[in-house]
Amino acid sequence: MRVVWATIFLDLPEDRFPDGVAFWQAVTATHLSAPRGPGGEFATLLPGDGDAFLRVQRFDDGPRVHLDLHVDDVSAAAAHAVALGATELHREEHVVLASPGGFVFCVVPDGGERRRPAPVDGPRGGRARVDQLCLDIPAPLVDRERAFWSALTGWAVTGDTTRELVPLARPDGMPVRLLLQRLGDDDGRAEVTAHVDVAAAGPDRDDVVAEHEDQGAEVVARFARWTVMRDPAGLVYCLTGRSPDTGVVPV
Repeated sequence: MRVVWATIFLDLPEDRFPDGVAFWQAVTATHLSAPRGPGGEFATLLPGDGDAFLRVQRFDDGPRVHLDLHVDDVSAAAAHAVALGATELHREEHVVLASPGGFVFCVVPDGGERRRPAPVDGPRGGRARVDQLCLDIPAPLVDRERAFWSALTGWAVTGDTTRELVPLARPDGMPVRLLLQRLGDDDGRAEVTAHVDVAAAGPDRDDVVAEHEDQGAEVVARFARWTVMRDPAGLVYCLTGRSPDTGVVPV
């Protein structure tokens, strides 16, 4: 079993779905596919170049995000995930699972996607790229989740595992890196959640913040290496100090 692509799903509440979709279209320079699904609840954000890796869903319990792993053998991937401690929730052409810590994800058939879209140059001069999914993990679950995701994807754990933020090595061309964040002891979450990270390094980050505010987002908190934002649908995400071109923090 091999992971060949990854898609971030933005699961947005019905009443704020149009505003959320319009926001993400604007800041990623994408256009919306035709709706699909029994109730037209799914759609893809289509980039001008490269292959799509962002999708949206009308979701009653949103906002949240989930991950689709595109694999060369769905049944084998699902069996592997269950053997590693995941729980199978639903099966069709794809399989819906929950990680040992409760994070919902899907294994889906390979659709042939291989070309990572380029960063986006915004109207104020900012340069940015959605390129990371950060799993927010309660401290008691970190070791098991880290082992699970590394074993499932085949992506090695990198860096010092005692640190708060530990990434998995991203294969060349993969549009999404996985970052594992250990939550503080004062965080009340009992299960693993996730948020989107947008790379916007250096002085560009202030420009990108302004561009996102222009589209209806709001600043939640500012830190030295990232800015926490909330989109018009209520989804919290981060603008980080990593280069949208290289994915690393400039020295």
